[in-house]
Amino acid sequence: MDILLRTIAIIIEVGILASIIAVLIAGVRLIAFDLGLGQKYNKAIVMVMVMAGTLIVVFFIAHLTSFYPSI
Repeated sequence: MDILLRTIAIIIEVGILASIIAVLIAGVRLIAFDLGLGQKYNKAIVMVMVMAGTLIVVFFIAHLTSFYPSI
């Protein structure tokens, strides 16, 4: 039962953290366009933001599965 509760807690926490990262990345994208980067670089900026977000979420998953306390 402890393993199931720990897994559910990790999934919920990763979901919350992923949504926070998505909002932060969307904000950084908006700031980049407000600073003058045109639509020419839209695809490159989106790809960089997706890669950064993926790396951050993978780090969170690795960290939570390694160091999350048992319930």
